[in-house]
Amino acid sequence: MSERAAPFHCPYCGDEDLRPGEQGHGAWECRACSRAFQLKFLGLLAPGASSNSTGGEEI
Repeated sequence: MSERAAPFHCPYCGDEDLRPGEQGHGAWECRACSRAFQLKFLGLLAPGASSNSTGGEEI
């Protein structure tokens, strides 16, 4: 089994002072902004998939 994913910084304030949260598996707490967050793997992109967020064709 793989290790727990550890963030390098808070996604809200960018601070690096993080600790594992008490909310459950994968939860992290930022001591700087007092926010709790969780990392989540969403999936793999299909080969050749575009990251164009407008939904249109790339030029």
